[in-house]
Amino acid sequence: MTEVPVNILVVDVGGTNVKILVTGQSEPRKFPSGRALTAAMMVAGVRKLANGWNYDAVSIGFPGPVVRHRPMAEPRNLGRGWVGFDFAKAFEREVKIINDAAMQALGSYNGGKLLFLGLGTGLGTTLVSDGAIEPMELAHLPYRKGTYEDYVGLRALEKVGKKKWRKHVHDVVERLTAAFEPDDVVLGGGNARKLGELPPRCRLGENANAFVGGFRLWEDSGSRGAAAPAAAVAKRKKAKRQKARRRKAAGKARARPASPAPEG
Repeated sequence: MTEVPVNILVVDVGGTNVKILVTGQSEPRKFPSGRALTAAMMVAGVRKLANGWNYDAVSIGFPGPVVRHRPMAEPRNLGRGWVGFDFAKAFEREVKIINDAAMQALGSYNGGKLLFLGLGTGLGTTLVSDGAIEPMELAHLPYRKGTYEDYVGLRALEKVGKKKWRKHVHDVVERLTAAFEPDDVVLGGGNARKLGELPPRCRLGENANAFVGGFRLWEDSGSRGAAAPAAAVAKRKKAKRQKARRRKAAGKARARPASPAPEG
């Protein structure tokens, strides 16, 4: 089993800002990102901003598809040079990279099946089922006359206004909830709080959960994916069994014929 690093630096790369937090600190630091930000610029900015912090390893939340801790495509809302970049060499530390929505989903996870939808510059989507993280690239799938992101991303909010944007978000949430049948739905990202009334069965995420997910990323995957979630699932299944037994007992009691009255 790989030893868990003592101090972890978590880097949350967004389309507007890059935010960082290290083990033992409570106040994140940030600097602007934007369409010109390359991977090398991000690392240089993070290392400068993290001056004075001690860290043994780095977690990076990346806004795009990631396979085996490597970005698989250039991000749509940032600069170039992310695919093939040697982050471990640049940071001079061991690095784990995960999709940014997946990192926040992991930090929001409480067991069972979680559907996470990140409403930020774009749309981040992740499913966490019994501790297993399944990042999903649904943002650019066809929806109406464009893609999901075209209707619920930041540019859509700015283009059509809050009222229409909220209707689109409610519709997208309803469709994805029906498709995946989750136990829990979390709406995160910087724009989630602009919804006002949340769609049914949803709870509001916290941006700080991205840092929680970054720290959890270095925990033993067996203990994270089996012990805590399995305990939650087992508890839920036990409650269902108990409820079923009570219903069965109540049904038998109603079906049992009444005892004849004693003859006088």
